[in-house]
Amino acid sequence: MISLRSDQSLETLILTDDEVKKLLSMDEVMKAVELAFKEKGLKQVQMPAKLYLFYRKYDGDLRAMPSYLEALDVSAVKIVNVHPNNRTKYSLPTVMAVIVLVDPKTGGPMAIMGGSTITDMRTGASGGIAAKYLAKKDSKTVGLVGAGAQARTQLMSLLEVYGKLKEVRVWSRTKETVNAFIAEAEPKFKSRCQIVPLETVEETVKDVDIVVTTTPSKKPIVMKSAISSGTHFNCIGADAPGKQELDPAILKGAKIVVDDWEQASHSGEINVPYSQGIITKENVWAEIGEVVAGLKPGRESSDEITAFISTGLAVQDAVTAKIAYTNATEKKMGRFFKIV
Repeated sequence: MISLRSDQSLETLILTDDEVKKLLSMDEVMKAVELAFKEKGLKQVQMPAKLYLFYRKYDGDLRAMPSYLEALDVSAVKIVNVHPNNRTKYSLPTVMAVIVLVDPKTGGPMAIMGGSTITDMRTGASGGIAAKYLAKKDSKTVGLVGAGAQARTQLMSLLEVYGKLKEVRVWSRTKETVNAFIAEAEPKFKSRCQIVPLETVEETVKDVDIVVTTTPSKKPIVMKSAISSGTHFNCIGADAPGKQELDPAILKGAKIVVDDWEQASHSGEINVPYSQGIITKENVWAEIGEVVAGLKPGRESSDEITAFISTGLAVQDAVTAKIAYTNATEKKMGRFFKIV
């Protein structure tokens, strides 16, 4: 809980993103995010859709994401940007975030922390949870379309689900990104999977069990002609209006599960084909929370194509921030300040 001085003044824990990195494990985050999905499926959360500010002349945006998980009594607000040109132009991360963890009892700020690692970890966790319910139980091959930060945490979560994978194919627009991914991932996971770099998206996704897309593309790069029956898609990169990575024909024939209908309809992988009338709300099978809560089934046959549409939920941030706060207070990390 919040630390109080003897005069009852409020103190807020401050955590840098580097400190947050030392406080989170994928296993712990996946358990918390799965519970958050369930709570949302049971309609026990308050979570308005993301609010966007578009910095069009800088090709970037800022998002505000509040939430309250009523049964867990956890609440937070995140602000997060996405500026695809940051690395090349300013040597800054594409995504940066700050999270305020709030005490629901008083409305006071329990903690202010860097949110970039939390964003990476909770989004990676969502892909693993989606695969648990929507991919084939014996999945052994994965195609990573995109090799940035999200590819790393998506792979981490899939290894939590499956233990080992036979082959992980990876593609990116630049060899430098692929090489950096392999240099980081291979030493960590070489005993659990073989990582294979490939030259084309088609080679990367052909005949694999799970495809993970994590690019900022605004036009389809994974085509229906390249995929086979039984494939599961974790669609991560399309997280703003106008973005899309999959051929709409894939979605037309897939069991579509979104993290949140309102967010997905205007900023997830389905946003472009939905706005064009190619798919409708009736084409969407469920929200992932409904599946996790047992209200609707996930995968029902080995040959159906499934697609998880991730936009990122504020409840994921809240429960992950609470883990960081709890672990930090136990390990005496960070510092307390009187801010309000």
